Amino acid sequence: MTTTITTEQVKELRDKTSVSVMQCRKALEEAGGDMEKALIILRKKGSEMAEKKSDRTAVDGRVFIKSEGGKAVVVTLNCETDFVAQNQGFIDCGEAILSIAWTEGAEKAKEQAPSAINEAVLKTGENIQLGTIDEYSGETIGTYIHFNGKNAALVVLKGGNVDVAKDIAMHISAMKPTYLQATDIKESDREAVIEVLKKEVDESGKPEDIKAKMMEGKISGYFKEQTLLDQPFFKNPEMTIGKVADSAGAEVVSFKLYTLN
Repeated sequence: MTTTITTEQVKELRDKTSVSVMQCRKALEEAGGDMEKALIILRKKGSEMAEKKSDRTAVDGRVFIKSEGGKAVVVTLNCETDFVAQNQGFIDCGEAILSIAWTEGAEKAKEQAPSAINEAVLKTGENIQLGTIDEYSGETIGTYIHFNGKNAALVVLKGGNVDVAKDIAMHISAMKPTYLQATDIKESDREAVIEVLKKEVDESGKPEDIKAKMMEGKISGYFKEQTLLDQPFFKNPEMTIGKVADSAGAEVVSFKLYTLN
């Protein structure tokens, strides 16, 4: 005997899962109208779908951040397309993982992430993969997420205040520095830059002593552009980030830039 599935039952299951009406109806039919069994069926299908799609490239995605009282947690979640990265089901998944990481720690979040991801895969039909979960602590933390969620930055200060920390995080997101300070530049990095610039300097036709000065100038200019403390502040180019921090009674301890497709 076939169980009649009502519109109200489908609506109730859809409200609980956010998956399509057709998927809800099929799950209820398979479960003989039992709501709990239908939920289990949908979760199982989500897990199977996630496994089938796991080899598909997930290069897009979104960054999720929570920061409060000298603590911050960052979660990156990957998917296949920008369309899904803006999907509410995908966003809910990322925020759920972030919430677990905030309250229970990164390891618990990693353990519980597959369940949330399977549900999101069922809703979106794309491969979704957990990227990173990073935890930070510090005296003053500033964070910034660009409006599309794909570009974010975090900075840890000693001293200063949240407003200047947020300004520096916004600057990092916009200017994308590689190094915090000049002493962080590795010799191998300098050698790689010299190799790139050498042809340009050699083709200048200048005497060797002038070439040497040109090379040093170009190297210095390149690394200043890549070093956070030496970069002109995007809100006031007359000040470097180092001077902005100093004027606020702050020291930049560390920073991290997050960039997804």
